[in-house]
Amino acid sequence: MGLTSTTVLLLAVSSAVLLFAGTVWQWPRLAGPGMRAVSGRVGLLLATQSAVFVAVGLAANQAFGFYASWADLFGRETGQGVVVDHAVGDGAAALRVVATRRVEGAGGRPLSGGQVHEVAVSGRTTRITTPAFVYLPPEYFDPRRPARTFPAAVVLTGYPGTAEALVDKLDYPRTARRLAAEGRMRPMILVMLRPTVVPPRDTECVDTPGGPRTESFFAKDLPEAVAAHYRVGREPGGWGVIGNSTGGYCALKLAMHHPGVFAAGAGLSAYYKAPIDPTTGELFHGNATLRNEADLWWFLKNRPAPDTSLLVTSSKAGESNYKATLKFIEQVKATNRTRISSIILESGGHNFNTWRREIPPALEWIGGRLSGGPVGGRAGGRVVGRAGG
Repeated sequence: MGLTSTTVLLLAVSSAVLLFAGTVWQWPRLAGPGMRAVSGRVGLLLATQSAVFVAVGLAANQAFGFYASWADLFGRETGQGVVVDHAVGDGAAALRVVATRRVEGAGGRPLSGGQVHEVAVSGRTTRITTPAFVYLPPEYFDPRRPARTFPAAVVLTGYPGTAEALVDKLDYPRTARRLAAEGRMRPMILVMLRPTVVPPRDTECVDTPGGPRTESFFAKDLPEAVAAHYRVGREPGGWGVIGNSTGGYCALKLAMHHPGVFAAGAGLSAYYKAPIDPTTGELFHGNATLRNEADLWWFLKNRPAPDTSLLVTSSKAGESNYKATLKFIEQVKATNRTRISSIILESGGHNFNTWRREIPPALEWIGGRLSGGPVGGRAGGRVVGRAGG
């Protein structure tokens, strides 16, 4: 049974409850002064506290998606099987559907509720292979319009994160379906995955010299593979990117570095410079250009302002990036070319609950900036827009 299995969580909770009840029941029999009685009391207390700790940890992991598997938890997951050596064929062969599932709470028929595909994506140029989930809106299955194309958005988790959390915990498919049904955004294809394409390493969406070319995978290979398999619009401005935490930094960077691919990028609780720490290793290997361009502050000051739209989010209380976000907004405004909007909450921590509050207006915002424009009368009423010119 997997780390994120509900069965595992229920077993852990049941064990904690039974051990607590057993401790209360047996305590009078272990009240004596002898070594056996003392050992029994210590053993019961340790077992009960351990069971409670495990149950709480499993519940927190399910809620926030810290670890995807037991191997991930204990640091045994390696990346050797992620980069493939054989040549990838044409674009159509670069994406393979592994399984399908219905959208939670939306009924079983794709025409009424949409569908989620679990896929494996292989990069044609980067040789990176990674799992992902693809949400197809109900309109995708309309038999009256079999050739209709759709805008698309890449959706990224934080680090380490799990792609499945984007589906089950952050509710991206269900939220996108509801917003489209309410006329607040156009139906959109969502490509959901984590930025950790060579686990357990955190590559910060950087093309590492001699290592994984993560930025190129997201900016070139992924859109190419998805467009070859699904009916994604081919016109300019049809792709966006959104993410939280590390995924938020990646989303902003991808939109800024590749405005010809991504017409909009939304960073939820993002930071603005790639860190170097034990999870990343050496990302740049002495390449000053790579290091500088991974710093969004430096990029805004030293490169031509990208013709794209950015959305940043933070909270006045609970988020460590609040002051940096306000500074970033002002710096983008000074470019007079890149467009900037924001969502600033009064309070909210760096967690799923906060992002669930930000995702609906962020999706509405991003949908209104992709090819075709917004649908309905609203285009992000809870988003504060600050046009840079």
